[in-house]
Amino acid sequence: MDYRRALEQAISYIENHLTEAITVEEVAQAAGYSYYHLTRQFSAILGESVGSYIKKRRLAEAAQKLLHSQDKVITIALTAGFESAEAFSRAFKQVYQASPRDYRKNQLSTFVGAKERLDNGLLDHLTANVTVRPKIVELASIKVAGLRGETTLKDNRLRQLWDRANACYTQIPHRVFNGRGFGICEACHENTLYTMHEDVLFTEVAGVEVTSFEGLPAEFVAKVIPSGRYAVFTHRGTLRMLPKTFEYIWGTWFLTTDEKLADKEDFEVYDQRFLGYDHPESEVDLYIPLQ
Repeated sequence: MDYRRALEQAISYIENHLTEAITVEEVAQAAGYSYYHLTRQFSAILGESVGSYIKKRRLAEAAQKLLHSQDKVITIALTAGFESAEAFSRAFKQVYQASPRDYRKNQLSTFVGAKERLDNGLLDHLTANVTVRPKIVELASIKVAGLRGETTLKDNRLRQLWDRANACYTQIPHRVFNGRGFGICEACHENTLYTMHEDVLFTEVAGVEVTSFEGLPAEFVAKVIPSGRYAVFTHRGTLRMLPKTFEYIWGTWFLTTDEKLADKEDFEVYDQRFLGYDHPESEVDLYIPLQ
């Protein structure tokens, strides 16, 4: 049996028994793999352990019930496989940085921890289009000049922003020859990862690398990307799937890594590997700031 089919069967078994006390051994048996081979492939390809996936999916389902049902917290806790409301609250707060009651009261529905079921489309994306383990790099500061636009995660207007920016880049002085393009997310100015959700309006700057801001026309924004450590993920294929890559970063990697985030903006880098918005072989690097 090939690993792709085995992962499909493992995930299907988990989802069909999400409210039951299942073990990794049972998942491996359902997938037709040994415990060793399943856990190795699951972690290598999907970026987390089988146990971590089960726990995060249970908490994500519980988070949805907190928002969209009147069930008591203890009922949701027991359905999610926890022995008590206290144990559920501790696990929930570790992921969402809010108690179940506060999460429900404030209707947070945050981006972090919004872990969707791995359907075949998302599984294909993770196995072929995302580096699930990032490179850690040291970056020197970079000057960027461009246009600022507003968007939400649900109503993504970034393509229109880039179309406007690309049409007027020739007006920017001191551009780096064959320089890179940058998409700088400014969501952290008004929000945190624990308040960000798909309806939050935030700003992004679409720009190009420059050597100086001298003489920059007033309609353009000057940004300096600070030096420091960054985790770099590579997204491959159409940018329509870029939100799914970010879902992986914040719903899986961020919740399992020992790295700590720095209070800086994350950004995308578009270089010669970017072949167009819908090109299946395009590559874009995503930089996440680290302490």
